Amino acid sequence: MSSSESIRSMLRRESAGGEAVVRGWLRTVRHGKGVSFLDVSDGSCMDGLQVVASPETAGYEEVVKQLSTGCSVVARGELVDSPAKGQRFELKARDVELVGDAGEDYPLQKKRHSFEFLRTIAHLRPRTNTIGAVLRVRNAASMAIHEFFQREEFFYLHTPIITASDAEGAGEMFRVTTLPVGDPPRNKEGQVDDAQDFFSRPAYLTVSGQLEGEIGALAMSRVYTFGPTFRAENSNTARHLAEFWMVEPEAAFYDLDDLAALSERFLKSVFKDVLDRCEDDMAFFEKRIEKQAIERMKTVIERPFERIPYHEAIAILEKARDRGESFEFPVGFGLDLQSEHERYLTEKHTGCPIVVTDWPKDIKAFYMYRNDDEETVAAMDVLVGGVGEIIGGSQREHRADVLEATIRAQGLEPDDYWWYLDLRRFGSVPHAGFGLGFERIIQFITGMANIRDVIPFPRTPGSAEF
Repeated sequence: MSSSESIRSMLRRESAGGEAVVRGWLRTVRHGKGVSFLDVSDGSCMDGLQVVASPETAGYEEVVKQLSTGCSVVARGELVDSPAKGQRFELKARDVELVGDAGEDYPLQKKRHSFEFLRTIAHLRPRTNTIGAVLRVRNAASMAIHEFFQREEFFYLHTPIITASDAEGAGEMFRVTTLPVGDPPRNKEGQVDDAQDFFSRPAYLTVSGQLEGEIGALAMSRVYTFGPTFRAENSNTARHLAEFWMVEPEAAFYDLDDLAALSERFLKSVFKDVLDRCEDDMAFFEKRIEKQAIERMKTVIERPFERIPYHEAIAILEKARDRGESFEFPVGFGLDLQSEHERYLTEKHTGCPIVVTDWPKDIKAFYMYRNDDEETVAAMDVLVGGVGEIIGGSQREHRADVLEATIRAQGLEPDDYWWYLDLRRFGSVPHAGFGLGFERIIQFITGMANIRDVIPFPRTPGSAEF
């Protein structure tokens, strides 16, 4: 079966005329007296192509009149100007072939389905307007991310999915093992004998590619990772997934200021590219999902980011609270910012993205550079309206003695990070990097409320169906 021109390409033709072949799935079917209208989608764009069939169409009675929503078809004919509003062209069918029947129990009908219901049929939900648009935006954002880092002379580094290191120090990791679960081998002390496991030690699905990314940066200067990460956090919220994708650049000879500037260039570039490539999909999101979707992105693109230290952000929030601003969570030095605090800062205080820097060391990870005040670390969070934190990063601690002391202070074992400490012993340099949850940025772009609806196959507690 030869390939055909996509509907997206077809609708971009300069004029009607000529032969066309459409392959796709029926969104709707309307049978009238002596004419049938088939709305065919191939997923290449938001719009489908209307196929008009009549008794002169080969297979009209035997095929066309028997078609229903969800069937897959091949339609051949002439591309003509459409008299209907809202569409440039339609296909005047010469013949229509049924490729796959859908039957009467096809679950996607011409009505609005809840996102909760669509998650139960994740194998079919990409055929809906909303999820199809989400997947096209994911594609455009992915390409924009790669193109940005290539322009910035970062090398794409493939970091491991299986690791023995806990980059976050939180311990919420998925164990990878070949030992029999019911009766694992045990050592003389009666404990599970990890030496007999596949890797001869405990191994886990990675929570981050950062630590390995630093290996690349301290040899190739600038690298980035873009891959799946996993967290065994038993959290059933609209903001958490057990499997998600992370974008993590690492750059040698970067300090916190360099990193903040990189993150600003990054977000502006990615958002601009998505707006340019997904005009119809973004118009759909603005109309159906989030009225400010495009405007929020333009604010990031057009407005300079403000930078404020953490202690100043806390002072702003405390003054707002004292003036009567209602916060559900407490505000104070040493406490992490919650989404409501982050959104207040961006939406009510400045009206633009903010980079909050220099956080208390006690609420940040062991690998962050200790500032001279011995109270804060050179960390940053990038906050945007609508979602709050979208990027988190830091200058990395490059001093071996300070890093080892911090590892011990946080209850970790330096021997588990021997190679990470080696990077500080052999030609260490200041360096910095950030992490961006890819699904979070897709949520910001589309306005989708639940993170499970911006990833094709969500993995959450109790759910790994598809």
